[in-house]
Amino acid sequence: MTVLIDIDQLRTFIAIAETGSFTKAAEVVHKTQSAVSMQMKRLEERLNKPIFARDGRASKLTEDGDRLLDYARRIVKLNLEALAAFSGPELSGRVRLGVPDDYADRYLPEIMARFSRSYPGVELTVLCEPSADLLRRIDANDLDLAIITATDTQRTAEQFRQERLLWVSSVRHAAHTENPLPLALGKQSCAWRRIALEHLEKLGRPHRVIYTSSNAGAYVAAVLSGLAVSVVPESTLRPGMRVLTPAEGFPDLPHCRIGLVRNPHESSALADALAEHIISSLDNLSEAVQAAE
Repeated sequence: MTVLIDIDQLRTFIAIAETGSFTKAAEVVHKTQSAVSMQMKRLEERLNKPIFARDGRASKLTEDGDRLLDYARRIVKLNLEALAAFSGPELSGRVRLGVPDDYADRYLPEIMARFSRSYPGVELTVLCEPSADLLRRIDANDLDLAIITATDTQRTAEQFRQERLLWVSSVRHAAHTENPLPLALGKQSCAWRRIALEHLEKLGRPHRVIYTSSNAGAYVAAVLSGLAVSVVPESTLRPGMRVLTPAEGFPDLPHCRIGLVRNPHESSALADALAEHIISSLDNLSEAVQAAE
């Protein structure tokens, strides 16, 4: 009979990978350092593979350790999700979520699947609009939560994710070589539009906006058909897109930060539960902070 991997060992393994230290991980999981070392010894014995390579005082992952880390995070996350589904109060009702369609294709499937499994009695209503429009709907009490692009000009949001902002063209066409440069961008209120135009103006590169839309699918279609260049976050990259580099005359762009805004008029257990699922599913900022410590 196959012996399963111990969940507690995986939690400790994740803590070591994120802190880079057995000592710091022991504090995170509230164990002694000797107990942590014993857990990892047993985990390596169970896998019959070395998962750590000592690098001075730091503990780095081997190639097999890197492979295990992805599995470990998914297993622990699913374990917590299962516990939440059975230990918390039975929630029912409706919760309203707003999300820009730039992120919808990439993020909504995971959010919806995890939330629905945990709270099968809840109706999730999703509205896809640009960040500025979603904020207005939050103010009007039309939404409970909104995932937005967090910029300096917007109100405080719970920032939980950061992505690269990229220039993109089509792999089969050469719109990026045209003069003036044809662009497909969001509406005037779009932060990425402003950033793209500011960088091109600093370079003194002639350009013209030939397609404007609040719908990501529209300007992505313009890119894939070879009609224009655009600016998108890393999660929006699709097959057929080519990332343009500084060597081709397209400067590095600032990172895009994604945040969560809650309805200030009223709070609910449903909205709080959905917010927890969103952050636990998509968060990468806490991982970056832990890695830097």
